[in-house]
Amino acid sequence: MPRLLSLTRAARLVDVPRGTLQLLIARGTLPSFDGLIDLDDLQRSFPDMALHAKLDETGMLEKVDHIREHSFARRMREIALPSQEVLAQRLFRLSVELAGVQRHLQAYHALVLALRARIVGDSAPVHPSERLQEFLDRELQCILASEMDAIDEAARMLEAVSAHVTVRPSGHQFLVEGNDTLLQAGLKSGLNLGYGCGTGSCGLCKARVVSGDVRAIAHSDYRLSEQERQQGVCLLCTHTAVSDVIIETLEANGPQDIPQQSIVARVRALTAMAPDTLLLHLQTPRTHRLRFLAGQSVTLGFSGPHGDASESFALASCPCDERNLHFHVACEHDGALTGLLTQELVRVGDSIDVRGPFGDFVLAHDGPCSPVFLACDTAFGPVKSLLEHAMAADEYATLALYWLSTRSGGHYMANLCRAWAASLDTFKAVLHSDPDARAGARQLVARLLTDRRDLAHARIFVAGPEAFVAAVSEALARDSLRPARVLSFANANQ
Repeated sequence: MPRLLSLTRAARLVDVPRGTLQLLIARGTLPSFDGLIDLDDLQRSFPDMALHAKLDETGMLEKVDHIREHSFARRMREIALPSQEVLAQRLFRLSVELAGVQRHLQAYHALVLALRARIVGDSAPVHPSERLQEFLDRELQCILASEMDAIDEAARMLEAVSAHVTVRPSGHQFLVEGNDTLLQAGLKSGLNLGYGCGTGSCGLCKARVVSGDVRAIAHSDYRLSEQERQQGVCLLCTHTAVSDVIIETLEANGPQDIPQQSIVARVRALTAMAPDTLLLHLQTPRTHRLRFLAGQSVTLGFSGPHGDASESFALASCPCDERNLHFHVACEHDGALTGLLTQELVRVGDSIDVRGPFGDFVLAHDGPCSPVFLACDTAFGPVKSLLEHAMAADEYATLALYWLSTRSGGHYMANLCRAWAASLDTFKAVLHSDPDARAGARQLVARLLTDRRDLAHARIFVAGPEAFVAAVSEALARDSLRPARVLSFANANQ
């Protein structure tokens, strides 16, 4: 009896990005049925899945997961089982399904016994029937003595501790784990779901539940109309999934779908990442969070006794943690706000106005591609945001970073890049130093072309000062790379 899995669950079981399975399906090596994958076909495509059981026994998977959680900067994520009520309802559904499977197997068992009895009851058994009898006895014993396949067992456990969500009309999929709401789980999976406050007050995250069961796990001040309740509408920020569900809601397809916002945030921390690089950490109110796309920028405004200052910075944090906003600040830049930051005239607890977001240096979900990121100095900030979003989305078979340092601070987050490379087989980082941005850019492109001669399916993201971006564009143009595949971000304060 076939056992069909969603693409998201199948990728989680074999620990590969969804993009890898999509490539196998496109090549015809992994069959699919209306977007679903049969468990047996998955096992045949990944025959070494038994290694996962060994990893579970040694605790290595937990160590890898720990690295991943910290590498992705998901500080707010709680690794926990669902609430007792939600878990009990999921286990009940699985027990009903298991009872049906057991009845099915018992019917097969009875059929085999009846067939065996008929063969044994023949008046003059001949040699072929004796061999058939032996075969039935042997196979029946194997069936009764066999245990559930390891991957099947893992699939059932995954169903118990997580619920699968399909979003219409986009067709995107994600898993709800732990005590996450539907909105939290969707954002952590890299989806651009619509929302406002995130606390059940504004109603902007309304979605219609097409099938499946959801449960409210957080208080809401927003009241749905009677018609909305009858249509199965719920708030994504206050509900979780009890079973596998299909929801109907709109997602942002690009910067044009993200509204302009004005938020007063507070300085949570201002720390030195290198002698010439600061990390500015802002935190928004719980009831007013910044909705943005990875790679976008905002304008920060500060008013204090030393005067007013305003400056634009690229976000260096992932949209999955929309309350905590990170910015990489180059100390030598002569911007007004940068000057106040480097002189420590902006302190922890001070208020800063955040206006935006803006910019189109974002990931586009327009078909399978292999993103390649080239960054120079603190322009690693928006690239880090894009990388974390791409890792959360889990849609890409490979990710590659080429980072040039021209400053004394060097690669101030080299440890993060090493953690990504250690925990993800699909990620590669090349760190290069050269005081000349143009020369370093040409060297990075040469290394890229050595690593990957075929860039037909690659999307190139280039971020850094204008000289670096221009040099990369010139080098790629000489290689006849299609310009439509190159997206650049040039900023004077990078």
